Amino acid sequence: MKEYLQKCIDEAESNEIAIEGKCHDCECDVSILVNVAENGETEISGGKIYRVVAGAAGEKKVFLKCDACFEKDSTLRNFRECEVFSRVVGFLRPVKLWNKGKKAEFATRKNFKAQGYK
Repeated sequence: MKEYLQKCIDEAESNEIAIEGKCHDCECDVSILVNVAENGETEISGGKIYRVVAGAAGEKKVFLKCDACFEKDSTLRNFRECEVFSRVVGFLRPVKLWNKGKKAEFATRKNFKAQGYK
């Protein structure tokens, strides 16, 4: 996490950056201030930052929590995207790994319910 914050500060060309977004839990507006001192110590105020590796491709995502939600539960929960599998060419594959044509075909599919099944 420190490397990520240092990269953000280097890009901002100052020792202080503001990260704004929505709280992962309560969805209120969150403004987090990150200050890095000359000795490398990081001070974070206004909330907490989570950097998570998610998905099949290992994407790195950033989630924010306000201080109130962090006090209630410091664990980040329910951060994974729902992965949809469907049959293509005879076997099940994650839809997000399909090519553009197959994804477009999947989007136009209609679900039917057979009579007699609940």
